[in-house]
This record gives sequence, structure tokens and C-alpha cells, in this order.
Amino acid sequence: MTTRAQRNPADVELRPVAEHDSVAELTGLLHRAYARLADMGLRYKATYQSEAVTRQRIAQGECYVAVHAGALVGTIVFKPKERAAGSAWLDRPDIAMLAQFGVDPAWQAVGLGTRLMDLVERRAAQTGAAEIALDTAEPATHLVQWYARRGYRFIEHVTWQHANYRSVIMSKPMASLIAAGRGSSAGGAA
Repeated sequence: MTTRAQRNPADVELRPVAEHDSVAELTGLLHRAYARLADMGLRYKATYQSEAVTRQRIAQGECYVAVHAGALVGTIVFKPKERAAGSAWLDRPDIAMLAQFGVDPAWQAVGLGTRLMDLVERRAAQTGAAEIALDTAEPATHLVQWYARRGYRFIEHVTWQHANYRSVIMSKPMASLIAAGRGSSAGGAA
């Protein structure tokens, strides 16, 4: 078994979810990835969702998985601007969204989350979105700060029916990504 220091995110394959991928394994990954947040008392949907809900959330956009040695170690869903919805900001026709983002705790803090975020940001730019947005729990300050370091800014508060916390909607403009040429590569799942 490798230690966290020995884990290299470049050794992980990022690809679209496939028919043969186990929804049970993906749901378990999400539960593990969100366990720290559950321990903080935050009721994110991914802390308790069923396999049926995982399937529904996959169908809401483009689901990508991170695979290492045959095991799912990360996931993220990209919702193109036609599918982002739920608040005044998310309902705008030029806003894409990311959701169901999780990395196995053994793979956190080694750069895998950065690779997954880079992938969906490229997809947002490729699909012509002006911005890509996300939501997270306001009390999860470590996540709010991480997203802010990635260039996301606060837009609005939302309270979701399933959650026991107030969420923040954060958004990042795609103009700088497009100008840098990072939004033009084909395929996306490098």
C-alpha cells in the first residue's frame, strides 16, 4: 500500500463514467469523500445518497471518474449551461455548474481534486459557458477557501431542501481560461 506522499495524481486515469462502472462503488466513494463533512454535522446529499440518487445525479450532466489500479478514487459531474439550475445565478443561460465532486480521503491533498476541477473548467470553456458555478456549505470554510484560491468568488446564498446548512454559490469566469487557450483542447479527460 502506498502512502499519501507516494500517491501521484498523474498515475490516475480521468475518463467519462462507463456502463461497466459500479454505481455502488461510486456511491461508496462519495460517502467516504464526504465523511469529514458529515462529521462536521453537515448534511450534504453525497453523505447519505442511495445508489438510485447517484444514478440520477450522473444523468444530470457529464460524469467523470478518476481510476487508479481499477478502483474509483474520484468523481465530478459537469452540468452544461443548459442543465445548471436552482437559484437566480444558476438559472442564467450562460452559467455551467459542477456537482457531485468527491475524492477518496486517501487521495485528498495530492492534486487529484485539482485535476478534476481543471477538467470541468475546460469543459465549461469548451461549451461556451461564461462562468462555471458550484455550491458548498457555508460552514465548510476549508472548501470555500480552496475554491476561492482557484478563482471562484461568492455570488449568493441558497438553502437547499435536503441540507441542514446555508450554501454559498460560487462562480468563476471562463474568459481567462479561454484567453489562455486552456478551453480549446479536444476531449477534456486528459
